[in-house]
Amino acid sequence: MCAQATRLSDRQLKAIKPKDKDYVLSDGDGLQLRVRINGSTLWNFNYRHPVTKNRINMGLGTYPELSLAQARKKTVEARELLAQAIDPKEQRNAFTQTKKAATEHTFENVAATWFELKQDVVTPAYAEDIWRSLILHVFPKLGTTPLSQITAPMVIELLRPLEAKGSLETVKRLTQRLNEIMIYGVNSGVIFANPLSGIRGVFKKPKKQNMAALRPEELPELMIAIANASIKRTTRCLIEWQLHTMTRPAEAATTCWADIDLERKIWTIPAERMKKRRPHAIPLTEHALALLETIKPYSGHREFVFPADRDPRTHCNSQTANMALKRMGFEGRLVSHGMRSMASTILNEQGWDPELIEVALAHVDKDEVRSAYNRADYIERRRPMMAWWSDHIQEAATGNLSVSAIREQRHSKVVSIR
Repeated sequence: MCAQATRLSDRQLKAIKPKDKDYVLSDGDGLQLRVRINGSTLWNFNYRHPVTKNRINMGLGTYPELSLAQARKKTVEARELLAQAIDPKEQRNAFTQTKKAATEHTFENVAATWFELKQDVVTPAYAEDIWRSLILHVFPKLGTTPLSQITAPMVIELLRPLEAKGSLETVKRLTQRLNEIMIYGVNSGVIFANPLSGIRGVFKKPKKQNMAALRPEELPELMIAIANASIKRTTRCLIEWQLHTMTRPAEAATTCWADIDLERKIWTIPAERMKKRRPHAIPLTEHALALLETIKPYSGHREFVFPADRDPRTHCNSQTANMALKRMGFEGRLVSHGMRSMASTILNEQGWDPELIEVALAHVDKDEVRSAYNRADYIERRRPMMAWWSDHIQEAATGNLSVSAIREQRHSKVVSIR
């Protein structure tokens, strides 16, 4: 028969002194006090695992923060679990993880870590749109909810009002983003499964709408409107720059002087500012270069070709051209992105090589290897096409004083910036 351990007393504990090596005092029933060389004291519960029978030490807390009576109470609770074949240490760890999930693994916190990765693979403007949509529509109701408690009914209830308003495109984008966040949660071990995998199917699908664009014969109307519009000269230059270069709104708005090689007449947009995350080189026509000369006195000393009004150290908004077109009366007929569609239609109608048109629009070639191999060749092959397009724009603007036409007519005389 084993000798019963002598119980510890509060008086004995108060008299404890460290020795030249760690030692253990036993209170019985598996409760031990480990005394360190540095004088620190820690309560341990020593037991055998109910299944593997391996010896395990479970820390209970430090003395005197955890008193003898409290340590004995914790030991009794642990032994009760062992009597039910439950490992007390495993159960405590599971409880800690659950508590951690409720405080650290909230939807907003997980979304933030997901977004850190996401913003590296999308353009800055798109990244801003993603985060703004979450702040506006999701975080107010679900931000503090643990990711493990997010359910499909919860999200459906959240998005139904947007669907009722007819904001179907917003609903579509949010369901996509919510799914990406939940999948990230699964992959990072925060949750076991994604409960939102099929949620998009319960909402109405938005009708696919093409970007509003003018018909080819309406290009002169656009050039007349730009010439006569009461808008800042920088905005006018921006619209014409986007038109001549066939770029997307965000790409045009973020044009940097450092990316323009005037000697080689090439504008190279870095991958991080492109929708498809691939660098895009654009051969610049004489009309495009004239636009740069016009705006150079205003922004040539700055980083961006088209600086923002409020803070010239940054670029103008990607919606600047779009808002200007609305004020000109083109709402419902033309958006700035639609100028690309108009260019594509006209160039295809004129018989230009469809492959060159697709490259000019920065549409990714399905054959990535061929695209990379031919990139340099494509620049020179595109020059005649881009020159024809610029000339076509100028023909439409004849007599309407487009910015580049004014520049060419007056040569060295710079048009004042309004």
